[in-house]
Amino acid sequence: MKFNQQEAEILECILRWRRDVRYFRTDAIDESVIDELQAAMDLAPSVGNAHPWRVFRVDSPEMRAAVRANFNRCNAAAAADYSGQRQADYLRLKLAGLDAAPLQLTVFTVTDTQKGHGLGRRSMAETLHDSTAMAIHGLWLAARVRNLGLGMVSILDPDAMERLFDVPEGWQFSAYLCLGYPEFEDDTPLLHRVGWQENHAYPWERL
Repeated sequence: MKFNQQEAEILECILRWRRDVRYFRTDAIDESVIDELQAAMDLAPSVGNAHPWRVFRVDSPEMRAAVRANFNRCNAAAAADYSGQRQADYLRLKLAGLDAAPLQLTVFTVTDTQKGHGLGRRSMAETLHDSTAMAIHGLWLAARVRNLGLGMVSILDPDAMERLFDVPEGWQFSAYLCLGYPEFEDDTPLLHRVGWQENHAYPWERL
């Protein structure tokens, strides 16, 4: 299949509008749309065709509360690393969509999977994590074209998440994702918009 210039421009638009969303409406996402998102994530490339990502849909209020408690502990510790104005700026940031996002997913990477028979990862075992990251990015884009936003919550204790979800040994926590319809849309990264850090582009170097 060959793609045309218009389709290339649409992809660039999707990439530009793929933002880390923190402000969600509480409207439910149709189950058929959720099925489409799962199917899109499964299209992601993976080293040796290992498909090492495992996803839990977190619906129960008790589990969500436990994740929120984990976040609160880690967020307080992170805030303590700053001082003065930078700490005040940090405390004003909205760093999670845990309270409102109707769909919440926790993602793990199976680091001892036999799928793929070790192909492509003997010298670079981290490619399993890279594969999970690409699956998440594919989900992110698939959500965006359905007018959904996705936010990744990274201020969490991975070991505590693995205990909370009682995953097998060899499963490592990769990400906690919040999905829903955004309260507002913006193609400017949140941390840029609030003055935390400007965007930086690093040109490719020739060797």
